[in-house]
Amino acid sequence: MPAGPGMMTGGPMASSHRPDSSGSNMTNRLAGPPIGPGSQPTAPQQPPIMRPPATLAPSQLSTQLSGMHLSGQSRPPVQISNYSSGPPTKPGFGSEPLVSPPANFYHPPGSFPQGINGGPAPPTSSPDQPFQPPGQQQHGSLPPSQYMNGSMGPPPAHIPVQGGNIPVAHRSVPPTGVPPQSGGIPTQHRGMLPPFGGMPQSGTVPPLTQPGPPTGKSYPSLDMYHPNAGVPPKMQQPPMGPQGPAASYRSPHQHMGPQQPPHPFMQSQPARLFVPENLPSPVTKDDEHNGDLIFDMNEEGVTTHFSTRDGSNASPRYIRSSMHSIPSRINMMKEVAVPFCLVVSPLARTSDEDVLPPVIDMGKIGPVRCIRCKAFMCPFMQFIDGGKRFRCPFCKATTEVPQEYFQQLDDTGLRVDQFQRPELNQGAYEFVATKDYCRNKTLPKPPALIFLIDVSYNNIISGLVHLLHNQIKEILKLLPKDEGAETSNMRVGFITYSKEVFLYSFKTSFPCPMVMWGDVEKNSVSMPEVFLCDAAESEAAIKNLMKYIFTLYDDTTETETVLAPAIQTGLRALQASKCAGKLLVFHSSLPTAEAPGKLKNRDDKKLLGTEKEKKLLAPQGNVYSSLGQECAVAGCSVDLFIFNNSYIDLATIGQVSRFSGGEIHKYSNFQADVDGERLIADIKHDVSRPVAFDAAMRVRTSTGVRATNFYGHHFTSNTGEMILGSIDCNKALTIEIKHEDDLTKEDGVYIQVALLYTSCGGQRRIRILNLSLNKCIQMRDFFRRCDQGTIINFIAKQTVFRLLESSRKSVKENLVNQCAQMLACYRKCERRASERQLILPVSMEFLPLYVYCILKSDVVSGSDMTIDDRSFLMQAVTIMDIPSSVEFFYPRLIPLHDIDVDSDELPSSIPCSSDKIRNDGVYLLDNGFHLVLWIGSNVDMKWVENVFGVHSAAHIDTDSTSLPVLDNALSARIKFVIDSVRKERHRCMRVSVQCFSTVILRLLYRHVFCCL
Repeated sequence: MPAGPGMMTGGPMASSHRPDSSGSNMTNRLAGPPIGPGSQPTAPQQPPIMRPPATLAPSQLSTQLSGMHLSGQSRPPVQISNYSSGPPTKPGFGSEPLVSPPANFYHPPGSFPQGINGGPAPPTSSPDQPFQPPGQQQHGSLPPSQYMNGSMGPPPAHIPVQGGNIPVAHRSVPPTGVPPQSGGIPTQHRGMLPPFGGMPQSGTVPPLTQPGPPTGKSYPSLDMYHPNAGVPPKMQQPPMGPQGPAASYRSPHQHMGPQQPPHPFMQSQPARLFVPENLPSPVTKDDEHNGDLIFDMNEEGVTTHFSTRDGSNASPRYIRSSMHSIPSRINMMKEVAVPFCLVVSPLARTSDEDVLPPVIDMGKIGPVRCIRCKAFMCPFMQFIDGGKRFRCPFCKATTEVPQEYFQQLDDTGLRVDQFQRPELNQGAYEFVATKDYCRNKTLPKPPALIFLIDVSYNNIISGLVHLLHNQIKEILKLLPKDEGAETSNMRVGFITYSKEVFLYSFKTSFPCPMVMWGDVEKNSVSMPEVFLCDAAESEAAIKNLMKYIFTLYDDTTETETVLAPAIQTGLRALQASKCAGKLLVFHSSLPTAEAPGKLKNRDDKKLLGTEKEKKLLAPQGNVYSSLGQECAVAGCSVDLFIFNNSYIDLATIGQVSRFSGGEIHKYSNFQADVDGERLIADIKHDVSRPVAFDAAMRVRTSTGVRATNFYGHHFTSNTGEMILGSIDCNKALTIEIKHEDDLTKEDGVYIQVALLYTSCGGQRRIRILNLSLNKCIQMRDFFRRCDQGTIINFIAKQTVFRLLESSRKSVKENLVNQCAQMLACYRKCERRASERQLILPVSMEFLPLYVYCILKSDVVSGSDMTIDDRSFLMQAVTIMDIPSSVEFFYPRLIPLHDIDVDSDELPSSIPCSSDKIRNDGVYLLDNGFHLVLWIGSNVDMKWVENVFGVHSAAHIDTDSTSLPVLDNALSARIKFVIDSVRKERHRCMRVSVQCFSTVILRLLYRHVFCCL
């Protein structure tokens, strides 16, 4: 078993504390000079210091609101200002001078909880004092310069308008756009929809004092829902009226009473019951964004396009929580009904500005760990007794510090080398593991990649085998390697099968590989003497092998195939070679040959949408499930490339990928001349992306909470570890956290995710991700700091698993009720609001939209598709990270008819609603699986001629999967946009051209909140 209990329940720290020896483990070479006693520590790379950005003067609301008619200028983008920073203060030493960290080290307050390395406790709330984020305090009268630099939040403002005073709402707006709250900046107010009926409300309410976000901007009230509320600046709607200087700071939103007379100008406008433009929308008109933002990782939210700077909490690219203020009481947690969950993508790609997690080599002592819960050393550990012991924040146990790791404490109680050791000041880092973390305490070999090619009639006639023969050389050049390595250490092997399984030996003395045969019925196989080879050294032999395979099976008529024995053979080959690896299986038909894993055809599309639907979506038998678990334990994952022309029972054979940590790629009715480019692009991406092999993951939490359910492609062992044959940068695991007990007064919630794995170069490592969360006792504080994207990701994955156990109708009802309960709980917090007003928390204002999209999606309501397509989408959703899941359920719609040919950026998206589609327009619809280019019936013929080279849209070849190459600026620009969208996805999407078709409208109706 890969490192299961061994890595997560035990591990070497001191000579008197040996790890549990069960499970797979770690080896490795030093990626840098050792850090520890006897060697000079290397100072970490210091990030640039954040400076408060310049802000604009507050603006004035000059138009009264009535019904659903809104007026006011769209808000300018807001830049995040720097919180005041300083070194942490040790409890009991508040009046004493502190030892300052390095001059350029940025460390915002609140990074270390109370008692943890001397830092202050996470902020909490009370009935007398509302919640405030770290570094943000209430303030009184200050000079205007202090308000305008963004460090003290917005100045007090009061807006005199005709007919009464309208409160001003303050909000931090994410700097860039795409679907909302895919990680947003913390918000300080709620939004609400206007009262139904379109009747104007009046009256005034005394302003409430409430801290605002660290910015000097003022925005219109949210009494009548502002169209740009919660919308990133790059996607805001066009301005609808002037604004002027503000004069006072009011409540985040105010409810108009009957005493206020309607605005004279608005009285002449007819009252409308419903105006769709005023509904919250994930995307609106583009707006400029000035400045590059760097987000400190002690802040809980970030936007889709961002750079990060580690500061005791890991980057949100790696780990995200659905809530950042945890209710301190169990009863409150049950009442809010918001799921507490984590989305973990431990190998997520980083931006060019981000710094990769540092690799730490502790030498023979290995990583320092807690003696009780086995948590790894992290910034939340508190050193006591002069640095001789440390207290664990997860289990409260005290552990002696190994002599080799000992260091003195300064007068504030901090280690003097705290800022030189990444494990004491960063949230994401890696340890080089010792032999105690390796299988049989032996350093691992580099992983291997095995190609299993179905050589039956279907794959020969479609051109697949010939395509692989021509492209295998280019594919093997992209084998992954460790950072800093010049070449890849991974080896490759080849297996072919139809009704029989064949392996191929690579002996340097033979110019052509030797064929070895395996007995399928007895499931036994003779291993070749040299099965795995170095791709570079055996390039000529591999070329001869692919030519031999193509020639041998060129005229085959075999249609029956096996599958389970072929995968079993690949697993046995890896085990015989004593290494981990991945199997790439190219399969074409339902395995009906007499062998283990034979399946029956149970295709019955009529059952979709009925009570018996769950039987079709569940696997038949447990052969492939057991095989997937066996692969995971052996450190082997299985990626399936499916080329079916008919029913293949993906719900069953897909289990081997699900339990082994693999992935499924599906190409229905594959033809090499049409889909070959897309297939080769997917194989190259699969082979080259960052990946960890033979992995095991464990989640540790502080007292009061516990990890319970796990969603994703993995196998859960009896010890609660997630075992993965491999995990790559495109996969995410979602973990449900259960609130079991009231939280203590002095601490918040601490979470540590540890991933033990073998790198591409054969080095055993442990990646550590740390996260600390605040606690709260008021519901308003709780709803301010929820993460909408994480909630949607969890709900979607939970829905997929429920569909396998319950009927579609009951699953939909439960999902709607859960969403209604969340919003109803927030409604109770705002009792002053009118009963006819729908109030939504800003942090979850698009939750109804996304829930509706989930209900309408093919994953839940796909009755008009094949069972295999439905199973494929369900399994694809279970491995999605947050950006992928949000954009899958709410697709991106890009207009191309008025594109700027001189720009080098992607055009702005528009709301995914049918009322935005024009008959004279051209649109590109993208959800990560489909890329539809829709051309309206009245499109400009000049546009068609420049892009397609024909004089009429009726003459466009809609069967083509690529655009013609024409020598003009518009053609080059359209191709650039399509290529850029493809590069953002890890699946290569085929372009589908639709002229005057209702296909895009049908897709919109599946994903849209209001189609008018």
